[in-house]
Amino acid sequence: MKITGFIAAMVTILSLASCHDNDHKPSEKKEPGIKEEDVTYSADGVNMIGFAAYDSNKSDKRPVVLVVPEWWGLNDYAKMRAKELAKLGYLAFAVDVYGNRAQGNTPDSAGKLATPFYTDHAMIKRRFDAALEKAKSLAQADTSKVAAIGYCFGGAIVNGVARMGEDLDAVVSFHGNLNVVPLKKELLKAQVLICHGAADPLVPQAEVDLFKKQMDSIGAKYTFKAYEGAMHAFTNPNATAMGQKFNLPIKYDAAADTASWNEMKTFFAQIFK
Repeated sequence: MKITGFIAAMVTILSLASCHDNDHKPSEKKEPGIKEEDVTYSADGVNMIGFAAYDSNKSDKRPVVLVVPEWWGLNDYAKMRAKELAKLGYLAFAVDVYGNRAQGNTPDSAGKLATPFYTDHAMIKRRFDAALEKAKSLAQADTSKVAAIGYCFGGAIVNGVARMGEDLDAVVSFHGNLNVVPLKKELLKAQVLICHGAADPLVPQAEVDLFKKQMDSIGAKYTFKAYEGAMHAFTNPNATAMGQKFNLPIKYDAAADTASWNEMKTFFAQIFK
């Protein structure tokens, strides 16, 4: 979070005062200078337009975190999440799953874009692999530290590629479907964090129970967090309005949004320490 002008001024005054009696020059801490870039690549013969964000004040390489959007596609919300990750010191790469930055503006159009991925698991892997390869090729990438997060549809994608053996350190699913891809013990490498809305009708308790049973059966490393009263899409500030507009059971929950983001930060700090 950026420091306000008032607080920044007070910090400067206090720093100068503390150094008045010695010869040391006060240290200056740079605010994150977030660089944003559209990044083109290809998959399945389709032109992809991803979105990269990173702190340009940092010269060292940093962990890579891919961001897979909701079924609406790579929109401003996905970019916002990438920029917030960049402020935390990561190289964030928002994935263009559909190609040509296609977006669904209604449930019907978004559903037509997303539905094929729920049945064609090989396509999920190809599209994700192409984005991962491109993200790791960027100059800022520490290719030894790679994770992915996803929202709704994107949560299903990152959980799915983890189950297919993607070489990731960690994945985080925010209000995503849980069992789209079958689980095989010998393939799962990533540690998994699931952030789930306890009142989500689109990811019902039976799906949750099956997920936990499968993960427990193979001794998988995972953390499951459920937020009381939170519905589907609880991290997206636009969800309430979209739910009302299209009669969808989705709603923003500020407390669950904050709690789940903090869970992710703690999770990544442990993974990348």
